[in-house]
Amino acid sequence: MLFLLFLASLVAGDFPFRNTSLPWADRVNDLVGRLTLDEIKLQISRGGSGPKAGPAPAVPRLGITPYSWNTECLRGDAGAGHATAFPQAIGLGASFSTDLIFRVAQATGVEVRAKFNDYMRKGQYGDHKGISCFSPVINIVRDPRWGRNQETYGEDPFLTGVFAANFVKGLQGSDPRYIRANAGCKHFNVHGGPENIPVSRFSFDAKVSERDWRTTFLPAFRSCVKAGTYNVMCSFNKINGVPACVNKKLLTDILRNEWGFKGYVISDQAAIENIISEHHYINNSVDTVTACVKAGLNLELSTNLHQPVYFSVVDAVKQGKLTEDEVRANVKTLFNVRMRLGEFDPPEMNPYSKLNLSVLQSEAHRNLSVEATLKSFVLLKNDNVLPLKASNYKNVAIVGPMANNTIQLFGNYAPDMNPNYTTNPLQGITTLWSAVRYGAGCTDNKCTQYNSEEVLTAAKGAGLIFVCLGTGQELESEGNDKANLDLPGQQLQLLKDAVTAGQGGAKVILLLFNAGPLNITWAVESPNVQVIMELFFPSQATGEALRRVLLADGPNSVPAGRLPITWPKYINTVPDMTDYSMAGRTYRYAKYQVLFPFGYGLSYTKFVYDSMRYLNQVKAGDDITGSVTLSNRGSFDADEVIQVYISWSNPTVTVPHLQLVAFNRVFAPRGVQTQWNFTISAESLAVWTDQKGWVVEPGVVVFWVGGQQPNIKPDVGSNVLSGKVEILGQKRLGRY
Repeated sequence: MLFLLFLASLVAGDFPFRNTSLPWADRVNDLVGRLTLDEIKLQISRGGSGPKAGPAPAVPRLGITPYSWNTECLRGDAGAGHATAFPQAIGLGASFSTDLIFRVAQATGVEVRAKFNDYMRKGQYGDHKGISCFSPVINIVRDPRWGRNQETYGEDPFLTGVFAANFVKGLQGSDPRYIRANAGCKHFNVHGGPENIPVSRFSFDAKVSERDWRTTFLPAFRSCVKAGTYNVMCSFNKINGVPACVNKKLLTDILRNEWGFKGYVISDQAAIENIISEHHYINNSVDTVTACVKAGLNLELSTNLHQPVYFSVVDAVKQGKLTEDEVRANVKTLFNVRMRLGEFDPPEMNPYSKLNLSVLQSEAHRNLSVEATLKSFVLLKNDNVLPLKASNYKNVAIVGPMANNTIQLFGNYAPDMNPNYTTNPLQGITTLWSAVRYGAGCTDNKCTQYNSEEVLTAAKGAGLIFVCLGTGQELESEGNDKANLDLPGQQLQLLKDAVTAGQGGAKVILLLFNAGPLNITWAVESPNVQVIMELFFPSQATGEALRRVLLADGPNSVPAGRLPITWPKYINTVPDMTDYSMAGRTYRYAKYQVLFPFGYGLSYTKFVYDSMRYLNQVKAGDDITGSVTLSNRGSFDADEVIQVYISWSNPTVTVPHLQLVAFNRVFAPRGVQTQWNFTISAESLAVWTDQKGWVVEPGVVVFWVGGQQPNIKPDVGSNVLSGKVEILGQKRLGRY
């Protein structure tokens, strides 16, 4: 590998594609024009993992070194050795903080680039050694049983789109010439389960209406494109009978023509092979590569195949099914991003080439991990127990399979666990009390083998009992849906046993480690479970963040997270996983009973909203602007998540009965009034019409501002203000 770098330096000087004074397009055209068709074949076929599937090989005669396309950057450099681990994406979504997701993505990009620089100095290439990321995951949580809910930002298209844009900008950096690491938004599109229940994701056909497609599944990806992502990954599934990775309407008509995307599209791993083997949509590789290239797919991510499907591109040209110009145009997007990453410029020109391994697990990044973890926690129930005064409790117990199950705290697509910087619940609790009794009760999260005596012995006589339950990636993950929302195995019995053991007046705190909703109705309704807190998969800072939030110790230690997913009370009220109609799904369309609503989360303090100001009329196509005053009338300085929802009074088409259109996480010192200005964009006011696309219609829009949805139970205890705005005239915004 070092020889390749040496060779590159020898031949680097004479080619126009290395002339930094030329426009990017001219340089890309020069480089691609020098490649043979056989060389292009290799470049567009080697996007995958494994020694056969990647990296894209060197072109020694041009001084081009190998390039590794597959890096996972969801919340830290995943599966690639030393790196700071941030909370799983669903927890970051619960923060409702755009500033936080930007800074997490920024820190991730810095560490990924630093490691890349080190790999390049050593001439190392291969899996997870590049700076082209398969992140973020911006699919919509449409079913609480989907195994990959944890990788998303939740069920709302608006929130997900805002998070996507901030992730892209944070990861890629702000340098006017170079990208730090390029984002890759996935999985495009109409993808949100099933994984394996009741059918396989590899052959599933998502039947979706144009309205649901445009209003639920596409918006976040458009936000990602508008933010400047260089990559989109097409998904495994078919969309209305056409596999996503060969879907011209999706990859060209919408993505490129309507949205103006200039980057590259990569397949999900094996998605191209599946067009033949699982979907049976095309029966040979020549026709498959032809259809994929014409649809707009640039790079194959195979399952470590020696002969990937895109190897047939040469035969497709020979048979006249593709032109050589089409193939060359296809590979230009790949070399464009490599140019922008700085590969063909002198390193001294690129500020990101100066990053080194000292940034990995730096103090600043570790502190950010603690902050992110604190901001991800959602307080679901608190009967005046939290925050704790540690000295009030002498006998403390912690039980349950997630109390000391460190690896399951990380979730899917996490950086490797570093024990030097990782604390779990048991470790966090034992920093507060010198003698803590512990009993797991179960050998794993499945909890099919339950030792009640272990739990009863630990909890008996305790004045404070922590019960740590959940799923972990063991039970909900990629390729692994949940059959229902029940607590796994004997976990509910474990909770009941802990409560029984503490009936002498013990306070019971239930800590949940999961992504999708769980049926904890018994705990919600039981007066003997005083506290319930959702922690998701918090990763390395779990124990330290838990310690701080229990005591309200320091900045960000008062809970303010909000659920990014509706928790239905009864799973039988949720439509089948395979039904892709949005009717009856998420807070936007469902009318079923909920255990906890989207946007719900308690605090240790009390907030009051008043003095809302706004104009009561706007012209169609203009934004609605306004302001509201937030007062913290409690005992703690704290964050508050302000949420703005709208409802259309007399729409001419089907619309959500409620839609989030603005939000922010703001710091509110106690005893202080804070003014918050909000904007409801014209795009948020528009409705989808099949004939005209997006249209702002005349009529009245009702909106609400507060710390939760309007008219919802349970509520967070603060008030919600409402207003009405009349929209004058009509404005067509177009198709997108």
